[in-house]
Amino acid sequence: MAYLLLKYVHIIGATVILGTGSGIAFFMLMAHRSGDAAFVARTAAVVVIADIVFTATAIVAQPVTGFLLAREAGIPLDLPWLVASYALYLLAGVFWLPVVWMQARMRDLARQAAADGAPLPPRYHRLFRLWFAFGFPGFGAVLAIVWLMVAKPTLW
Repeated sequence: MAYLLLKYVHIIGATVILGTGSGIAFFMLMAHRSGDAAFVARTAAVVVIADIVFTATAIVAQPVTGFLLAREAGIPLDLPWLVASYALYLLAGVFWLPVVWMQARMRDLARQAAADGAPLPPRYHRLFRLWFAFGFPGFGAVLAIVWLMVAKPTLW
C-alpha cells in the first residue's frame, strides 16, 4: 500500500511539473504576443506565484518520493536509467531557477512600463528571448526523465 501511495504522489508530482510548466509557457507566450504591458505584468505575476506554489512544491517532492519508491521496491539507486534521471533533474533545475528569476524581472519591467504608459522596454524583450530559450532544455529534460521512469531502459 505504501508503494502505491508513493507511486501515486510521484506521478502527480511529475504531472504538476509538466502541466504547470506547459501552462506557464503558454500563458506567458500569449501575454507577450499581446504587447500589452499591463497584461504581461498581470500574467507574469500569476506565473511567478504558480511556479513558487506548484512547481517548487513538486520539485521538492520528486526526489523524496523517488528515493522512497526505490527503497520500497528494492531498486538500487545506481541503475543507469536512475543516474541519467538524476543528471537530467539537475539540468532541468539549472534552467528552471534562472527562468523563475527572469519571470519575476519581466513582471517588474512590465509593471513599470504599464505604470509609465510606455511600451515594454528592450530589457524585457531580451529577458523574454532568454526565458523562451531556457524553456526548451529545461522542459526537454523533464520529458526525458518521464520517459526514463516509464521505460527504465538499459543504457549501458
